[in-house]
Amino acid sequence: MKVLVVNCGSSSTKYTLFEMESEKKIAWGIVECIGLSEAYYKRQTSGAKEKKTSIKVTNHTEAVELIIKDLLDKKTGSIANIDEIAVVGHRIVHGGDKFSKSVLVTKEVKKGLKECFSIAPLHTPAHYAGILAVEKMLPGIPSVLVFDTAFHQTMPDYAYMYALPYEYYEKHHIRKYGFHGTSHNYVSQRAAAMLRKPLSELKLITAHLGNGSSITAIEKGKVIDTSMGFTPLQGVMMGTRCGDIDPAIIAYIIKKYPQYKNDDDLNTLMNKESGLLGISGLSGDMRTTIKASAEGNKKAKLAFEMLCYSIKKYISAYCGILNGIDGLVFTAGIGENSTAVREKICANLHALGIEMDAKKNNEPSVEERFVSTANSKVKIMIIPTNEELMIARESKVCLHASAQTDE
Repeated sequence: MKVLVVNCGSSSTKYTLFEMESEKKIAWGIVECIGLSEAYYKRQTSGAKEKKTSIKVTNHTEAVELIIKDLLDKKTGSIANIDEIAVVGHRIVHGGDKFSKSVLVTKEVKKGLKECFSIAPLHTPAHYAGILAVEKMLPGIPSVLVFDTAFHQTMPDYAYMYALPYEYYEKHHIRKYGFHGTSHNYVSQRAAAMLRKPLSELKLITAHLGNGSSITAIEKGKVIDTSMGFTPLQGVMMGTRCGDIDPAIIAYIIKKYPQYKNDDDLNTLMNKESGLLGISGLSGDMRTTIKASAEGNKKAKLAFEMLCYSIKKYISAYCGILNGIDGLVFTAGIGENSTAVREKICANLHALGIEMDAKKNNEPSVEERFVSTANSKVKIMIIPTNEELMIARESKVCLHASAQTDE
């Protein structure tokens, strides 16, 4: 059984083709810089070298068409015909409060997804275009939507509600949704396997740390709270996002900086010009920040310390909410690769039972592993995330569930 995973971002389209019996990748790649002159297609198949080609694609529809034609290419393709694909899994950033689990695509589902355009205007229209393109190129092949927000739908109302007039929630669905749910779901399952305990018996904190970062508190397999909110802007400081700030600052900025005349300008400020980039003045990349800090750049050092401190605060708060935890998981680009960030975050958390083994933390391994001391009450783990595989698994389950319902 083969599953094709498609992820249409704001300016890119990624894909992975899986053979689900072994859960191995057959082919994968990305169309990047859609609509720009520097657009390119990067692809790879199992056992072969990566290939990169400059291309001209004006929209996500053309990107999906290019990918599927390439998969079907008689010389270099990975499938002989479209019927080899059992189901297509689409990563969807925001499902609002309409979708609490993965769903098979129908007319009603597409209508519901279009109603979510206003909540995630940069991503959801691109997702929708990808769905239509797949339907055009792979007629008769079912599609499943897997939502980044779905895993967080178990949050209690007192955790997801904002202290605004209740009618804002009733009329406009303003509440915390959380993101990176597919990643948090995957690593929590892997953590349970590593700890050799059922997920239903564990209390975990999962830290998805990348250019965008989120922290999630999980009890008995269910999300109790997560750091991102109505949008991915809330929470910890990130690469170019400010994270939590006093909301009154926005009104103050508008008065002091007349160039911020509308919400687009302010969104750009908070989402693309803040975080590590805004403080250091150098880059939103953690590697650049750490290098500059080591060379004596004070602003880079401040940016590094601010980011780690904001993550430490969330971990500490969630330890309190969960009344202690069994495991702390680091994942995603920074979480998996930055020894300095992990060490800084875990420093002086002994009172919470979190004790890191510096030697284990500095091992150059990319595999799942424990990095806590033998005496640490909390097991600290590094688990490489695999959102694509999680989407493929969800799609397979959803397809089988649908088939059983039809019988």
